[in-house]
Amino acid sequence: MNKLEGPPVEACVKRVKTLWQLKKLEILLDDGEAVTNNETINAMHGAEKTGPDLHTLAADIKQWGYQLGFQQVGIADIELGEAEQHLLAWLQAGRHGEMDYMARHGLKRTRPEELVPGTLRVISARMDYWPETEDNPWHILEDDSRGYISRYALGRDYHKVLRKRLQKLAKQIEAAIGPFGYRVFSDSAPVMEKALAEKAGLGWIGKHTNLLARDVGSWFFLGEVYTDLPLPLDGATTSHCGSCRACIDICPTQAIVAPYQLDARRCISYLTIELRGAIPESLRPLIGNRIYGCDDCQLICPWNRYAQVTGEQDFRPRQGLEAPQLLDLFAWSEEDFLSRTEGSAIRRIGYVGWLRNIAVALGNAAPQPDIVQALRSRADHPSPLVREHVIWALEEQLRKRAVPVRQEKRG
Repeated sequence: MNKLEGPPVEACVKRVKTLWQLKKLEILLDDGEAVTNNETINAMHGAEKTGPDLHTLAADIKQWGYQLGFQQVGIADIELGEAEQHLLAWLQAGRHGEMDYMARHGLKRTRPEELVPGTLRVISARMDYWPETEDNPWHILEDDSRGYISRYALGRDYHKVLRKRLQKLAKQIEAAIGPFGYRVFSDSAPVMEKALAEKAGLGWIGKHTNLLARDVGSWFFLGEVYTDLPLPLDGATTSHCGSCRACIDICPTQAIVAPYQLDARRCISYLTIELRGAIPESLRPLIGNRIYGCDDCQLICPWNRYAQVTGEQDFRPRQGLEAPQLLDLFAWSEEDFLSRTEGSAIRRIGYVGWLRNIAVALGNAAPQPDIVQALRSRADHPSPLVREHVIWALEEQLRKRAVPVRQEKRG
């Protein structure tokens, strides 16, 4: 959180004093103690006249957010007790797989005031990203000659886009009221962004564990501003999933083990992005042609019929990756990979992870001589991880052609 600087003028001093008084009042109310001292109340009303009207400020913050390209902005408190219990049970069951960072920060993830001391509120913001593409995503998934990349990763890395906009929002608040404590986040720190967004009224957490909004579905990014301003709260949204279980039934690997329960170890997004080692052989055939992430649970969701194409230029597909040919991607050199994924979230998996994922997709494709030739050209790759998946893919291709599998040393 930014360090509060000494206000240069008397008016700013009064503003800070006002905020402190309001925080004291909030603490009293939170403790359940009735505030009946008329002198105290009157004094605070008088102080408010020299400081910001927090309801007006909250409305201004939302308007500024819209002007900066966010489609919705809400305000939440920092009580995440229920989310904390859910997280702890998930970690205890080992469903986070190798994502050790999920447990690394202790309870700071569910206790914002411990992550950023002084935090009283979280400003949660939504930015839609559904891209305009020529091909229907389902058609791409049905064409095993092409690779499917999760729609969120087709444009510029959202971390950079949202963080920059949130910083601008914070600076606009600062310009209006003077220095205040804040810190911005965009899926890059121990933050329970979906639970906070739900409390801020941006939507509800669906059975696939993604956040859903009635007007747009789930194709959006989230970002947060932790702040010490005691802003008025927005109400949480109720769930509208009902008895629907489309997302559970469509999951290729059955990673949604129960409503609102995701086993990341089976999730294709985890397997193709977060997992650094070998993809379990039993799950490889289920991945199909998904080479970076998976959208099936979102594509099938009835609420996503209301999704609107993003107007954000940064999220438009780049480098022809909305429906690429697998063999073209597999032929990339490391220099090609770094050049074509510059500024993209895809780069985070690295070139080795990229080849690993494409090899699996090629192994799942219908048998083709060109595929076998391409795989054999990578069979002596210096990375043991790539070699393992290439040899597996070769075995799959040759097996489907009913040709005796060539015995090749693994590793």
